[in-house]
Amino acid sequence: MVSARAPSLSRAAEARTDDVRFDNYSLILKGQRVFLYSGEFHTFRLPVPSLWPDIIQKIKAAGLNGVSVYIHMGLVNPAPGVVDFDSFRALQPLYDAAKAAGIWVVLRPGPYINAETTAGGIAHWATTEVAGTLRTNDSDWKAAWQPYIQGIIEATEANQISNGGPVIAVQIDNEYSQNPISHAEYFVDLEDAYHNSDIVVPLTYNDPGMGRNFINGTGAVDLYGLDSYPQGFDCSNPTRWRGVVTNYHQYHADVNPSQPFYSPEFQGGSFDAWGPTAPGYGPCRELTGPNFQSVFNLQLWASNFKLLNYYMLYGGTSWGGIPFPGVYTSYDYGASITEARELGTKFDELKRQGIFLRSTKDFYKTDWVADASTGLSVSSNPNAFITLLRNPDTGAQFFIARQNDSTSTATTTFQLNVTTSAGSLRIPTVVDAITLGGRESKVIVTDYTFGESSQALYSTASVFFAGTIDGRDVLFLHGNVSQEHEASIRLTGRPSRLTQPSSPKVMQSHGRDFTTFSILAGLEGLATLYDSDTQLVLYADSETAAAFWAPVIPGAVDDPFRNYWGFGTNQTVLVGGPHLVRTATLESRGRVLSLTGDLKEGVRLTVIGPKSIRQITWNGDSVTADGVAPPPSATEGAITAQLELHNDFTGIRVPKLTGWKFRDSLPEVNDADFSDDRWTLANKTTTNIPKKPLYGDGRILYGCDYGFCENIVLWRGHFEATGQEKSLNLSINGGRAFAASVWLNDVFLDTSFGNSTNNRNSIEETDEKFAIPAGALQRGDNVVTVVQDNMGLDEDNTEKSPRGIRGFSLEGGTFGDWKVQGKVGGYRDFPDKTRGVLNEGGLFGERQGWHLPGFDTSDWVERDLARGLPDQKAGVGFFTTTFDLNIPENIDAMFSFNFEESLGQPYRVYMFVNGWMMGKRVANLGPQAKFPVHEGILNYRGSNTVAVALWAMLPNVTNQPDLQLTLDAVYEGGVGNVQVDNPEWSSRGRE
Repeated sequence: MVSARAPSLSRAAEARTDDVRFDNYSLILKGQRVFLYSGEFHTFRLPVPSLWPDIIQKIKAAGLNGVSVYIHMGLVNPAPGVVDFDSFRALQPLYDAAKAAGIWVVLRPGPYINAETTAGGIAHWATTEVAGTLRTNDSDWKAAWQPYIQGIIEATEANQISNGGPVIAVQIDNEYSQNPISHAEYFVDLEDAYHNSDIVVPLTYNDPGMGRNFINGTGAVDLYGLDSYPQGFDCSNPTRWRGVVTNYHQYHADVNPSQPFYSPEFQGGSFDAWGPTAPGYGPCRELTGPNFQSVFNLQLWASNFKLLNYYMLYGGTSWGGIPFPGVYTSYDYGASITEARELGTKFDELKRQGIFLRSTKDFYKTDWVADASTGLSVSSNPNAFITLLRNPDTGAQFFIARQNDSTSTATTTFQLNVTTSAGSLRIPTVVDAITLGGRESKVIVTDYTFGESSQALYSTASVFFAGTIDGRDVLFLHGNVSQEHEASIRLTGRPSRLTQPSSPKVMQSHGRDFTTFSILAGLEGLATLYDSDTQLVLYADSETAAAFWAPVIPGAVDDPFRNYWGFGTNQTVLVGGPHLVRTATLESRGRVLSLTGDLKEGVRLTVIGPKSIRQITWNGDSVTADGVAPPPSATEGAITAQLELHNDFTGIRVPKLTGWKFRDSLPEVNDADFSDDRWTLANKTTTNIPKKPLYGDGRILYGCDYGFCENIVLWRGHFEATGQEKSLNLSINGGRAFAASVWLNDVFLDTSFGNSTNNRNSIEETDEKFAIPAGALQRGDNVVTVVQDNMGLDEDNTEKSPRGIRGFSLEGGTFGDWKVQGKVGGYRDFPDKTRGVLNEGGLFGERQGWHLPGFDTSDWVERDLARGLPDQKAGVGFFTTTFDLNIPENIDAMFSFNFEESLGQPYRVYMFVNGWMMGKRVANLGPQAKFPVHEGILNYRGSNTVAVALWAMLPNVTNQPDLQLTLDAVYEGGVGNVQVDNPEWSSRGRE
């Protein structure tokens, strides 16, 4: 373990706990230097707390040691003074899962979080009830956020590192300017709230770029960081790159050189926008794929960042009313872990990088020496751009190489002229050159220590793992199979019977102190370079290396940090073959190695661990090993075995969605006797929302002002007909991609579409004239009914969004009362506390609870969803059906609901699974047609209810939603014991 150096930064010196300090190099936790390597995970986007360990364990398996977590004020604090940490809003299950896995937590509770979520995470009620400016020091905004932040504090105090917990930092708000002074004073208010509590970990901030905000002066935080998304957010051309950012290091040297360099958000993917030309998340995963990770992540390393967080590592689902108007239900983000919780194509590269960092403590403290732009001349080829970092204590050097044109897809070769402890060298010395493929970066090490005392003089092959296993120093190298690589290592110990490398594609040459291993192109699989009683040196092609895992063996049971690498334990094993290795423990005095993880198919298991192992178990079942004596191609002392599946995946039955029941859900139009007497009278004439009505008679028709901010809101404007009425004008604002359908009495007038492309500057508000057709007027009271989709509130800074009707007029007449109805109870008295404030909208069926499991539909008519609404009418209908699942225990099955018809039909669907609104399908706009739904929402061993609110937006058009349940992937393993929390229907005592 590395001893702590006293932090040099004055603000760090003022830290309120010695357990978290930092200097100009890195974090120092409990006296130990740490490279914080983290991924973003929003628990609210996976509303099944018993699945959070799945994500946390996958983060740990990738070699990462941290997780960054936004908390959504709008979900936790749904009404003034109400703070609710029940169900998926809880913090303790997150903290428990992180501690159990050995993962540090940086908590980011806002109140503002951005995150492509409605109002940027600020509680909806605050956008209407707070008269002052949000995110300033205005007194009523301060009063609004205080209960929420106090709730965060109370839930977090006992979970800080100083109390044996995982929390090491708390971020103040999010991406904000320090000016004007009211902004900075707002940060002071937030900081005071934490400082006047038992929160002792540092307070951090994420600048949205190189803005120099909150480093010094009023509101300055303890630890500053900057966010960076160098590829932007357009995935439509995934092979077209922007170049790397080249001035990170200089910026850090200019603005906060006495702090470690921190990126609270670095691009781990991209969000996607609405529209038929939107590419979807596949291209986003390609744009920010393994090549991007290789070049851009290593550019961060080259810039001497020592705290990194990838946004997102797992994106999840923006279910219900979570999204802001710019994005759809999926928040997959093209991340390393897909929305369905699968390990995506990027995960392997992330793991290769993560396990290298975990293995390489000399990299935690490095001086930036120079790069090619500042005169570093070590490369034989100017097309190779080299940055040199050096550990000032050990002399270890890290030459980070990329192509001078970081977007180049060509291949280039070069040699390095380096100075090492053995003198000046030109490397490689045997093979011709170091190769950089197109869009590839490498870390070339010199004077590299591995294990307790072993040394590599240099290696042009990448380091996958370095450490000590069973008293032996182990080095595991890897490289591109089509390239040549070389490593020079000081060999020690008594060699085993394997005295030569196990592959003929490895050449070995001996020097006075070091032995050079030259790996020829074409070496596939795992090869042993050297095996003795003190050392083990391995090499594999990069793909094979990615099939290995380095699970942490927990330390002493009574140590609260027993699962944290370098704190409670320094013990690990190497396990090759399984799709995922989650945990490893040594039991019975080291004789039994117990592994847990996931299998997709039968695989060959390779374990490199203590010689004391006599038995291996996999997910609790004993594994029959081939024996300790290895085949010639395996390492001396490795245990090999065959892991087979215990379950027949082909036997999993995927039910067809049939037996649909139907009922009209727009009695406001179709029932002549419908009464809105119990609706809210929309008679306010003032609003705290800055954008005022465009025209009308002064009445405010903004849903939030009446407690109805989320999802569908219905408006009814009454007037007494004189016969002179010719048309009505309505200006409707629902956010980008919104829609609103308008009826006069029972006569459909038209649908107003807010958007029809994926242009991010697209229409969020319409102003249209609706002609009154002959025969539409009736004697006495006439009613204009507007069904309006609220796509979420704008997320920008202090914005308060005017969702509703911004203008109304009646040519030839005058409106009387306006009534409004959203979800039952609004944000103050909504009945479904489990699923929360953002789950439901104001459709009649939602208000009645038709979307909830257990609702009696026995008197509904049978009608297949694919037939659409009767008579091809414009309107809204509810369709429900049930189906059973019987998934075996210890199976992680990934299901999704898929609309299999092509885009273009003018309808919207609100899909509820066991009461949770898990999908919004906009069939005329797209692009989303697949909606993953997890166990916990789905009952894997019981009955499930699907309810679909179908909104047909134009008449005389055939809308044929073809909804099917699909089994996308199956794994044997998982975290098990996933809890179902789907409250059933009960009478709401409403309309």
